[in-house]
Parts: sequence; C-alpha cells; structure tokens
Amino acid sequence: MLMPRRVKHRKQHHPKRTGAAKGGTSLAFGDYGIQAIESHYVTNRQIESARIAMTRHIKRGGKVWINIYPDRPLTKKPAETRMGSGKGSPEWWVANVKTGRVMFELSGVPEDSPAAELDDLNDVDLETCLKDAKEELFNLRFQAATGQLESHGRLRTVKRDIARIYTVVRERELGIRTAPGAQEEKA
Repeated sequence: MLMPRRVKHRKQHHPKRTGAAKGGTSLAFGDYGIQAIESHYVTNRQIESARIAMTRHIKRGGKVWINIYPDRPLTKKPAETRMGSGKGSPEWWVANVKTGRVMFELSGVPEDSPAAELDDLNDVDLETCLKDAKEELFNLRFQAATGQLESHGRLRTVKRDIARIYTVVRERELGIRTAPGAQEEKA
C-alpha cells in the first residue's frame, strides 16, 4: 500500500475537496490517461486496486504511471465511543484529487486487433458481418432465456463486436475512415 514513511504531523486537517486542479491536468508520460471528473478523496487501497486492474488488462504489455499519492491521513474514532476526548486515530491515507487531475497514465498499450480486421473489409462484407453478429446475439439471448447458455461472456463479446462494426460504418459515413476499395478508386 502507498503511504508516507513519516510525516511531520500525524493528524492533519481535512483538505478542501472543492475547486479544480491547478496542475497535472494534461498527459506528461503516457499515451492514455484517466482524468478525474469530480473532486474527491482517493484512498491508497483504491489506487492499488486500480493499478492491479490496469496491469491485468494490458497483460503487462505497457507501462502504468500513478500521478497521485496518498499523503494525507484521515482519522476515525472507534465505534460506540462517547463524544469528545480528542481527535481519533489515523485510519486511511488519501490523495486529495480535484476536478481535471490526471490520476493514471498508460503507454505501450496494444491496439485492439478486431478493429484492424474490420478496416480491411468493404461495405458489403461489413453488412454481412453485422447481420451474422446480430443473428448470433439473438440466438445467444434465446439460449440465455431458456437456460441453455453455458458462457454468458460470449454475449458481451458479440455486443462489443456489433458496436465496433457500427462504429466503423458510421466513421465511413462521416469520412473519418475510408473503405479499402475507395482508396484505389481515388488514386
């Protein structure tokens, strides 16, 4: 767990959570980042679990930077104690994250291969893939309703494939991406 080795004062005042971040609002090290949209405290346990989740997702293929550090103690009095008799003992270490702060950065993340495969297909093949994926989704939902579906994870992957196909189709309509045959026609 992240926590300071030693601090000047063991029990500090609570830091203000309002306002926007003054620095650290843009990427400094990585290609992607996770930015706070609200001001809040982030505990050392939350930072550690986020780090573990990110490294598992990228399968140790990239690098993760943690731009926040839990350097402020939050105190808590024991349960069922009377009021008074001083401030409680330090319970957590938190980072005071304000709106707009980049908390984590990633680099070296491999691109999704299914999106690259969809770029190579022309419009007719995309429509065929979309039709097949929708039919598979219907069959999977039917199996789930009747209790015959063995792996529910397949539902999620088929939904993602359909979303990817819709994204590629829409980007081609807007002119962001071009179909493989359209590049040869222009040349």
